[in-house]
Amino acid sequence: MIKLQVIGHLGKDCVVNNVNGKNVINFSVAHAEKFKDAQGVQRDKTIWVECAYWTDRTAIAPYLKKGTQVYAEGQPDVRTYTTKEGQPGTSLSLRISSVQLLGGRSDNQGNDTSGGTSYQNQQPSYNQTAPATSSASDITEPMDDLPF
Repeated sequence: MIKLQVIGHLGKDCVVNNVNGKNVINFSVAHAEKFKDAQGVQRDKTIWVECAYWTDRTAIAPYLKKGTQVYAEGQPDVRTYTTKEGQPGTSLSLRISSVQLLGGRSDNQGNDTSGGTSYQNQQPSYNQTAPATSSASDITEPMDDLPF
């Protein structure tokens, strides 16, 4: 199995579709890098990854907005096509197994001066196999039974 991990910003709002009775969330993630070429000139390179998240957990869709930074992982798929000019082209797509919201471009507008995302702005991870979580006040077991 090949596993691909991507961190980047969404290029546009996600789209939720229903294909043969199954939900799929489609979105594209841009990863940008800066590098110097052989002549020492600073260059930018952006790689777009088309993502398909086949899941019944579509509650994350309202948060997948343009500019939001995400971490996504899954299995890659390279697609080839012919452009309108008749040239061959390729695109990288990813069948998502899990996605995590890392934040958006507007997360640092509050009083947080540390440069990071404040606690209120953190979003949960939406894994297909994620168990339900509970708060510390929901624990009904004795505290001395904890494994640490």
